[in-house]
Amino acid sequence: MKTLGIETSCDETAIAVYDSEQGIIGESVFSQIKMHAEYGGVVPELASRDHCVKIISVLKEAIKDVDLKSIDQVAYTSGPGLLGALLIGESFAQGISSALNIPLIPINHLEGHLMSPVMEFPEITTPYISLLVSGGHSMIVDVKDRGDYQILGQSQDDAVGEAFDKVGKLLGLPYPGGPHIEKLALKGNPKSYDFPRPMIHSDNLDLSFSGLKTSVLYTVRDIENITDQIKADIAASFQQAVIDVLTKKIKKSVELSGRSNVIIAGGVAANKALREAIKELESVLNIRVYYPSLKYCGDNAAMIAFVGSLRSSDKIQVNGSSVRARWPLSELSK
Repeated sequence: MKTLGIETSCDETAIAVYDSEQGIIGESVFSQIKMHAEYGGVVPELASRDHCVKIISVLKEAIKDVDLKSIDQVAYTSGPGLLGALLIGESFAQGISSALNIPLIPINHLEGHLMSPVMEFPEITTPYISLLVSGGHSMIVDVKDRGDYQILGQSQDDAVGEAFDKVGKLLGLPYPGGPHIEKLALKGNPKSYDFPRPMIHSDNLDLSFSGLKTSVLYTVRDIENITDQIKADIAASFQQAVIDVLTKKIKKSVELSGRSNVIIAGGVAANKALREAIKELESVLNIRVYYPSLKYCGDNAAMIAFVGSLRSSDKIQVNGSSVRARWPLSELSK
């Protein structure tokens, strides 16, 4: 069975084809980062317009080796995300579904991230712990089974990726801040600044990064002449504070749940320093840690097509709209 996946939840226009026997057989992603970098963040209306402009060319690139008529079903991201951007993907999916007379399947973007490593590592079996860290979400989820997710902890304010972007802006770095902070941190001393580790010793698994971001803000304001080395030291110290919190929370989640498999997903999962830190927990906790390939850490359609293939029974009629800006994992059912 071939599933066409469409992802337009934010600033990536992505389409992929998943074959239940061969895996991903076609995919294409167009990123709007350069356009939004000028504004220091994603501009929703511009994102929606660009999806309209690029989606057909992205489709052609994704299916260049696949006969469109061989597609058996269409899966698309229907939430959470930017409402206007989601509507573009849904409308396109509905058009293909109607033209080919094939089923249409709405997919939760978060579930796509949670399940994406399984697409690459078939040996992963539920249950497992997932650390989902991106620009819009930061949560620790107990994936008990497909469609059975329990949020063990989540950010009470800024998401990790959001904190990286804001700190990057404070340091005068381009958008998005995450990759640039990671690169700059390589030249800095992570012990130069003793930034706070919010909620690292709390009794629960919730997260908080607003206070850490504010601490960096005050530090930057108090320095009259910020040299490149000072910026590198701040970047390294900030990044280390984030890593310390996340590794501590993952360690605690494993101890509380007894899970032996841990996956890291979302855009921030591409951070090499974070990967190395959590990887070190394998021998300490006797667990196995999995990461998606770098191209699958950020928003992509491969994960949507894959989850769509698993949710074939969730097909809907092509009428009305099912997109929503908010779609909690708790509302998903098998």
